[in-house]
Amino acid sequence: MDIQLYNTATRRKDAFAPIDPDNVRMYLCGPTVYDRAHLGNARPVLVFDVLFRLLRAAYDGRVTYVRNFTDVDDKINATALARQQAGAEGSLEDLVAERTEETIAWYHADMDALGALRPNHEPRATGYISQMVEMIEGLIADGFAYENDGHVLFRVRKYKDYGALSGRSVDDMIAGARVEVAPYKEDPMDFVLWKPSDDALPGWPSPWGRGRPGWHIECSAMAHDLLGAEFDIHGGGNDLQFPHHENEIAQSKCAGHGFARVWLHNEMLQVEGKKMSKSLGNFFTVRDLLDQGVPGEVIRFVMLSTHYRKPMDWTEKKRAEAEATLRKWRAMTRGVAFDEAQECASSALADDLNVSEVIMRMHSLAAEGKAEALKATGKMIGLLTDEMGAWAAAPDTDLSAYADALSAARAAAMQSKDFAAVDALKSALVAAGIEVRMSKAGVELVPGPGFAPEKLEVLDV
Repeated sequence: MDIQLYNTATRRKDAFAPIDPDNVRMYLCGPTVYDRAHLGNARPVLVFDVLFRLLRAAYDGRVTYVRNFTDVDDKINATALARQQAGAEGSLEDLVAERTEETIAWYHADMDALGALRPNHEPRATGYISQMVEMIEGLIADGFAYENDGHVLFRVRKYKDYGALSGRSVDDMIAGARVEVAPYKEDPMDFVLWKPSDDALPGWPSPWGRGRPGWHIECSAMAHDLLGAEFDIHGGGNDLQFPHHENEIAQSKCAGHGFARVWLHNEMLQVEGKKMSKSLGNFFTVRDLLDQGVPGEVIRFVMLSTHYRKPMDWTEKKRAEAEATLRKWRAMTRGVAFDEAQECASSALADDLNVSEVIMRMHSLAAEGKAEALKATGKMIGLLTDEMGAWAAAPDTDLSAYADALSAARAAAMQSKDFAAVDALKSALVAAGIEVRMSKAGVELVPGPGFAPEKLEVLDV
């Protein structure tokens, strides 16, 4: 399969050629586990889930996928401190651990509900402190980092290619970005590799005193340990290009690692055409939607309907349309065995993960009544799988009597030319949330998104 992926580093679509076809390796920056995952956090997960499925199909499952958990961070500490101040028992370190376990469990539950496959490895930053310390020591020894006042910082200007990923010079970044000016920095652009921790905060022993790692060194160390000095693909949201991914590249390259060859970045998510934010009142988590009764498969469908390199706009209209479409497709494919994957769908995915093209193909297959091909194509992008279908299971209500009544009324109307009874019964069924399909073959009644069986009780059937 000729896979083409848009590489942020080269700014073009390149043919994908893995370093080792027997072990295709990719890394996705995972969540900082201090709270529920919001809807925007789910987008890179779903993009990489599709890529994971594609690569496994193309390379006979020989793929190593790593997505980390950042479980040491100031936001986690702040959340734990707030709990302690509210009267929670235990040390701050205990409360940090408690919050971490709770949030990781939430994350797994929410991403599982969206049909995302679990990666091969889900490392926690706290499990790789020794690797981080070793990497920092090497950077100091080679003059790329320095220690000052218990902090260790990376000398950005020592890495000549800094800014190549995002296409900006260091001076442009200083002018246009928020950089922390601190007395322990030689240069405002230098970033923290290690910082001190007081007795209350989580911390680990190091040559520079008890402390904790900076955010960027975590991913570099975990990726190196699990994927090697050089691996195939690294990705995340485009908001991570700078500073996170620039800093990862700089410290890894200066540590002598080839690091990632291909960089994939997804665009951001909007809600009803506006940036999602708490100030606008349009901020919500994946769990918010699930608790409102929006099926995970519907969320997945909406999220994948827009190409990953374009801004994705979540709207109520898209949600309703996706649910209606999936209900029709699930009714059509209920009890159908999988067919072979469709070649045209495979080629669309191989063209820079063009999932929207796959979904268009699914609409065509549904219109042509090709249920087996529809289900097989859906499986390629994690839709119409048996595991995801409980939400759209056929209701227990037996609609056969209503279908028979409508068939009889239609047969009588064909003779009398009076269709009033047919129209009245059909209207009542539609009002109860039933999709009425009438053809020469007969009458089919399909419960829709708003099916209300109690509305059928008034019908004399």
